[in-house]
Amino acid sequence: MRTPAGKECRHYHEDFHRGRNIQECRLIKTNPDSLPWRPVDCSNCPVPEILNANASPYVDLVVTVKPRFLGLGRVLTVTASCAKHRISIEDPFTGCPKCNEERPGLDVFRQALEREEDD
Repeated sequence: MRTPAGKECRHYHEDFHRGRNIQECRLIKTNPDSLPWRPVDCSNCPVPEILNANASPYVDLVVTVKPRFLGLGRVLTVTASCAKHRISIEDPFTGCPKCNEERPGLDVFRQALEREEDD
């Protein structure tokens, strides 16, 4: 669904049918350590880009909204983990390193990139 910032995100939900006024981020809603979601948070959220870069079904994302120094502004932090291998992921854009090793097509792509860099 399209977010208020104009990005496509499967975790954003809105419903304005027949007088309803529901807008929510389901990732932030499930995180009890986060501040409540606001539509402005979508403009700084990296989750849509992460979902476009990494289509692994095993990546679990957790978004936390925290106040900045003295409560001036808000900071979004995204942490990722692999549900299949139960490890944390350093770079959610590239995904789980163990899952990537199991995909043979990705290795061919990586080798082609390395050959291109050597030339």
